[in-house]
Amino acid sequence: MLHIRSLAAAALALLAALPAAAQEVTLKVAHFWPPGAMPPSTLLAPWCDRIAKDSGGRLKCQMYPAMQLGGTPPQLVDQVKDGVADVVWTLPGYTAGRFPLMEVFELPFMSSSAEATSQAAWEYYEKFAQKEFPGVKMLAVNVHDNGFVHGREKQVKTLADFKGLKFRAPTRQTNKMLGALGATPVGMPLPALSDALSKGVIDGYLLPWEVIPSIKAHELTKFHSETDPKARALYTAVFTLQMNQAKYDGLPADLKKVIDANSGAALSRSFGRGWDASAPAARKLAVERGNTFYTIPASELVNWEKATANLDDDWVKDVTAKGHDGKALLQFARDAIKKHEGAK
Repeated sequence: MLHIRSLAAAALALLAALPAAAQEVTLKVAHFWPPGAMPPSTLLAPWCDRIAKDSGGRLKCQMYPAMQLGGTPPQLVDQVKDGVADVVWTLPGYTAGRFPLMEVFELPFMSSSAEATSQAAWEYYEKFAQKEFPGVKMLAVNVHDNGFVHGREKQVKTLADFKGLKFRAPTRQTNKMLGALGATPVGMPLPALSDALSKGVIDGYLLPWEVIPSIKAHELTKFHSETDPKARALYTAVFTLQMNQAKYDGLPADLKKVIDANSGAALSRSFGRGWDASAPAARKLAVERGNTFYTIPASELVNWEKATANLDDDWVKDVTAKGHDGKALLQFARDAIKKHEGAK
């Protein structure tokens, strides 16, 4: 009788375990880009395909582009934390000053390769910035390719050309940079940019090439000012792919392994690599439209570096006042970028 009872208990335990083992999970994945933009279509969608394949079809994504779950782009970081979305891909910099440690990669003239800087950003996040993101499991940290200056009616060739112009930038540090360069910074999320251009609210904007076609900004822009390709980028911005921690914790062990195997340093690097590769095709559309291009020479960029040098000092003071060694963090970020550049 005891043997029969033991067998029955074991059978019940096995039956109880079966639903968990066979559990199918659909992740609500939210972002602010239009559906056809490069990042969601060529980077995020393949990630969803990989986790579906690796899980035998038990992990799936339900995409919510262009803020379809409601709210505004700056609210994405709270939507994933609060469980409104299971996964979000966004810019921490949309919430000015909330994630100061990660802003180091948005300082001027830091990056020259999105792939290398994304690797550095992940390494830095793991060592120093995890506490800035409570309630989430970080899946990737990456930056976009080199950001350039785009003008509606005027070409920017020298530092003096910024004076009197209203320019849009995505983050606190890039807005500070615009102010240091002599422009009037206008903060706004990406979805608002096209309308602001068409109505003349702004004179130009800072963006990498990849995103411009998705919002048709090249059709509202006449002039593009790129920086010397041998110089470091004028700026870049940090993105984070975040998952709700409770959602991750509730997954069966084997599905957690699928998520773990498709996140972290390798995913961050691949996102950065994808951004680097995206620029030529996007740029070509502006060329075909007949827009005017100018390359700012290294000799002129020296003036821009001098004008923005205080941003590094301000960032160091800011994070040091919050109890961190700002100088050491800045040096680590620079060294990590150069290390990964050399490893390519």
